[in-house]
Amino acid sequence: MNPATARPFLRYLPTRRRICISRSYAVQSPGNPTLQIFNRHTKYLQKERAAADPERSRQVDYLKDEVAMRLSERLLDINRHFDHVLDFGANSCNIARALTLPDPDPDPSKTSSPPLSTRLSHLTAADSSRTMLYRDADLPFNKEINLTRHVLDDEESLPYEAETFDAVLSSLSMHWINDLPSVLAQINHILKPDAPFIAAMFGGDTLFELRTSLQLADMERRGGVSPHVSPLADVRDMGGLLQKAGFKMLTVDVDDIIVDFPDTFALMQDLQSMGENNAILGREPGAIKRDVLLANEAIYRALHGNEDGTIPATFRMIYMIGWKEGPNQSKPLPRGTGQVNLADILGGGEVK
Repeated sequence: MNPATARPFLRYLPTRRRICISRSYAVQSPGNPTLQIFNRHTKYLQKERAAADPERSRQVDYLKDEVAMRLSERLLDINRHFDHVLDFGANSCNIARALTLPDPDPDPSKTSSPPLSTRLSHLTAADSSRTMLYRDADLPFNKEINLTRHVLDDEESLPYEAETFDAVLSSLSMHWINDLPSVLAQINHILKPDAPFIAAMFGGDTLFELRTSLQLADMERRGGVSPHVSPLADVRDMGGLLQKAGFKMLTVDVDDIIVDFPDTFALMQDLQSMGENNAILGREPGAIKRDVLLANEAIYRALHGNEDGTIPATFRMIYMIGWKEGPNQSKPLPRGTGQVNLADILGGGEVK
């Protein structure tokens, strides 16, 4: 099978618990972050290079398109029209494309439903990579939605006025942010009262197979470990960060998407074409050595390989919804004001 032309196979499985490497955060004072994890300029260059080959870049958008579609469907649960929505970290406008898809409502009782783009008046897609942002500017979906593209100088400093947007969406971009507490607080600031922030990002166990096999390959061939896979936030981190940023009525859940590849070389080629390759500060310069790559291929297959000869790659998605506080927003009742006996709901027994 040719890795360059083989199409990966996506599988969606229930979330599985595993030991994972996660990022921890401390809330810091306003200003430039004191802790830098990623080289933002390197990430910008990686996205620019990936989008410079539009055909190849589109071929590997299967993951971003799928997550953007799932994220957009969550608007079905919100019974309102949005005048102005921000797509933060828009990549190639995957959310805009998902919003124009026909029949988005999965309810089997509805034979047809209008595109989600009819629920909003204007979408601003913002990203730091101009080439990625404008990659699909000539495709038909642009005529089906009122879309404005905005190139950001810095994705960690949002240039919008307070209470500008009726909703902020973000799909598969926030995992590259250094100062997540500050960015979440800025998103809360630019939302109108009682407006939602809906986002999806890689987290936790994402690419745990590749992480562990590369570490073992490094140890075997070089006697040490170099960081080849980025650290990621855990679902527990995100709930706390949203709360500290001022969001209310939080919902955070996870979902595993497992993609089968012919080999590890095809996996890493797709990650590079997605613009999702390593951008950690202090990473070892240059490509991974050939002997390490060959050892990684053998170890990956031995530890995680499928019976049909393919290899699985797990992408853990963290979905989150948080609402900016508003005067007319629903609030939980005070403790002790409940009028329903819990014992009646649970089927008898005394509640003490």
